[in-house]
Amino acid sequence: MQERHPLLQYQHIVAIGGGHGLGRLLAALDFLGPRLTGIVTTTDNGGSTGRLRDNHNCIAWGDLRNCLTQLAKGPSIGKLVFEYRFEQASELSGHNLGNLILFALDQLCVRPVEAINLIRTLLKVDTKILPMSEQPTHLIAYNQIGNQTLGEVEIDKLSKMPASLGLLPQVDATVEVVNEILSAEVIILGPGSFLTSIMPPLLLASVQQAIRESNAKIIFIDNLVAENSAAGSLSIVDKIKWCECLLQAPNRIDYVLCQDDVIKQQDNYFYYPLHDNKNRALHDLNAIKLALADLFTTLHAQSDDAYKDKQMTLTMAAPSQI
Repeated sequence: MQERHPLLQYQHIVAIGGGHGLGRLLAALDFLGPRLTGIVTTTDNGGSTGRLRDNHNCIAWGDLRNCLTQLAKGPSIGKLVFEYRFEQASELSGHNLGNLILFALDQLCVRPVEAINLIRTLLKVDTKILPMSEQPTHLIAYNQIGNQTLGEVEIDKLSKMPASLGLLPQVDATVEVVNEILSAEVIILGPGSFLTSIMPPLLLASVQQAIRESNAKIIFIDNLVAENSAAGSLSIVDKIKWCECLLQAPNRIDYVLCQDDVIKQQDNYFYYPLHDNKNRALHDLNAIKLALADLFTTLHAQSDDAYKDKQMTLTMAAPSQI
């Protein structure tokens, strides 16, 4: 009989990030069903998504599509259609059909969230998927002397870490995003491109405030290999400092999950073999599921021990009864 996963004791788990890394995490945790919510970055400006944004001033659909595709149950016509990419020489060449479908549904619906929910129904996805904002915006980076680099594509090309990041224009978080964070019991950041997947949602003022006010345990999941970008120079400690500085909340991230071939714990850093055997840059779905199970089992055991120690201390300190 399979042991019950520790995350099943929670009713509200939120994961924040971009398409590829977040999609794999959500796929690993899809057994949580509607208890799990993915909050997806919408600042991508490359490829098919970028072309749609340039022509129609819409939100970035690519990362949302990627998460939905990775969560789709098994092979199906709906999934095949959603993944189809036009290759023949035409104005559609390079476009992903899933992006076009989401864009078209957005034109028919009142809100982007409604378009996403229609696709969730089609693909039989139980996990909730939310865009970080329903308003178009771009990621912008500033260097030490205030020079700007606009757009994810150009920011990924930077050779040095920017001094700061922002959104242009500054937009509001999706209402449901704020509510999900406030009710969350566990919040997971990453894995994914640090500057262009994890950072954008954290630049939203209402998301920052909601995370500060939330009672959730926050876990940061690091990448397996150094990024081929300016963020590749950052240590895991640097990344945590960036997040907490942006959130204006020192020590807000409770635990960090990292790759190592030997399972170990050093303070609040947990190390596990997480890489996929076929592609060491990708997280193995089962490995990340087991690592989170072990992490929460360890935390619960530590919490129980602390509670027993406290009760023992109180018992010993209590005056004897006559």
